[in-house]
Amino acid sequence: MSAIQDNLKKANAEYASAFDKGHLPLPPGKKYLVLTCMDARIDPAAALGISLGDAHVIRNAGASAADALRSIVISQQLLGTHEVVLIKHTGCGMLTFTNDVAHALVEKNLGGEAAREVEGLDFLPFQDLEEAVKRDVQFLRESKVIANEVVVSGWVYEVESGKVRQVV
Repeated sequence: MSAIQDNLKKANAEYASAFDKGHLPLPPGKKYLVLTCMDARIDPAAALGISLGDAHVIRNAGASAADALRSIVISQQLLGTHEVVLIKHTGCGMLTFTNDVAHALVEKNLGGEAAREVEGLDFLPFQDLEEAVKRDVQFLRESKVIANEVVVSGWVYEVESGKVRQVV
């Protein structure tokens, strides 16, 4: 067992020993979802005041709406959420590369077979943070699988200060 797995087991045993939230219903109580980046510097529950059972939290590289669409549809159509809070962040790794760079790294580090496996894959990098927020919000608002009455907002989380600011 790796040190990470060992730590996971110990931390979970401590958590489970005081766990008293097994009664919470499946749908999120506050009927919204947060889409944010997988960056380890972001703690959505603490930063946004999300208690267990309040909201769905979807995380992926860059808080990509296109990448999260399947989960968003499930959240809304099967579990009744009716608001999307999209939060990208300062200092995001997605600002640091292009698709060509990502493809070249896969080939260099993993070889030709791996490169062919991701051929044509869009890693969804972006060059302008606020424009990426606006573009993803527009993508969700224009999507036929997101109901017109769903509220969609776009934010930036500042990793330097812990503050959020609304973009759209």
